[in-house]
Amino acid sequence: MREIKKWKSKFLVVALGQAISLLGSHGVQFALIWWLAEKTSSPLMLGISGLVAYLPMTLFSPIAGIAADRINRKFICIFSDMAMGMAAMIYAVLLYFFDLPVWTVFIMLCVRGIGSTFQQPAIQSVIPQLVPENQLVKTNGWMQLMNAGSFFLGPVIGASLYAAFPMSVVLMSDVAGAILASTALAIVKIPKLERQQAQKETMMRQFKAGLNVFQEDKKLLYLVIGEALCMFFYAPLSSFYPLMTSDFFNLSAMYGSAVELAFAVGMIVSSLLFSSVWKVKKKIQTSFAGLLGMGMTAAVCGILPPVYTGWFIFAGMCVFLGASGNVHSIPLNAYIQETVAPEKMGRAFSVLTLISSITMPAGLLMSSPVAEEVGVNTWFFIAGISMLVLTAVVLFCYKLKYPKRSEGYRRTTQGNGKKNKRA
Repeated sequence: MREIKKWKSKFLVVALGQAISLLGSHGVQFALIWWLAEKTSSPLMLGISGLVAYLPMTLFSPIAGIAADRINRKFICIFSDMAMGMAAMIYAVLLYFFDLPVWTVFIMLCVRGIGSTFQQPAIQSVIPQLVPENQLVKTNGWMQLMNAGSFFLGPVIGASLYAAFPMSVVLMSDVAGAILASTALAIVKIPKLERQQAQKETMMRQFKAGLNVFQEDKKLLYLVIGEALCMFFYAPLSSFYPLMTSDFFNLSAMYGSAVELAFAVGMIVSSLLFSSVWKVKKKIQTSFAGLLGMGMTAAVCGILPPVYTGWFIFAGMCVFLGASGNVHSIPLNAYIQETVAPEKMGRAFSVLTLISSITMPAGLLMSSPVAEEVGVNTWFFIAGISMLVLTAVVLFCYKLKYPKRSEGYRRTTQGNGKKNKRA
């Protein structure tokens, strides 16, 4: 009982710290994007903002995964959080004293993108060091629940601060979140992960070992391929949400924050189910179902009329969109944490970051001029239909290859190259 309380208390401190950090980040992100949308009213400019934010992930994801497996993961998380907070503080000071052009926000988004690239695989890899293997689905659900709470409150705080204060003041909430998250991680003792073998290998060999994780587990490979194909169409939607509200439905920033809240409600409800009553046995199939749900709701959003009632339906669809995203990501993260060897986990998660970082810029390069020409609502429809078709094709191939076989393997223990079949 004491051991259970011990890991739970450590996990909750880390998760709450991350949630507080995300609260500041979501608020600032919403305010920045709305600021950019109001000043430019251009899908192309919003597309460029997403491109600038995600391009660093493409360049640094392989290094970030290797770093998470070679360097102290706790240090990486703290350093990344504080670096992003410092960038926000510097930009806030410059905005306060100077009338900076709008494009300068791209520099800060780029710095934040680099910080997130190193933080994500590190924090995802820390969780299995704190949590028993049979609790990973629940703890991922709790993590997403806290994240969703931050996502829920962040836009409200961002919209309120944006309405009441200049952008230089809004940015300081991100600084406060970074400090609190770093403090929470600093006070938690995380078990050491032995890396003697990893230290002897070259960085290139380590990166290839991370890729081999997916080559060895073909079921996971099918799912990751499906995710990569879908993210090419889905990822740009996050940059176009403000324009759906401001331009297509012709509504104010508070309506834009309400859409973000609706998305967060879907995340919260699904996270509650995962963390309490929903016991997922077939994680890969469940994750595929999440991709199908994301495609279906995006397609519906694209055919709504530009009327006030249509906005309410759009907000309702965002609830399902948020829930579907969790149905995809929570089982996927838990499956990787269960099956991948601890010393390779950072690289495995960095591959997922790399996928999102490549698909986002590539998708924006194609979607931004299309949305500029035919409207953001049309891109929602194109993205939704494309995701449905692509997921169905990959899922069909997966079912042909693995009609009734068990789902995967438990992760190998460190220093043991043999795999143990899952119970």
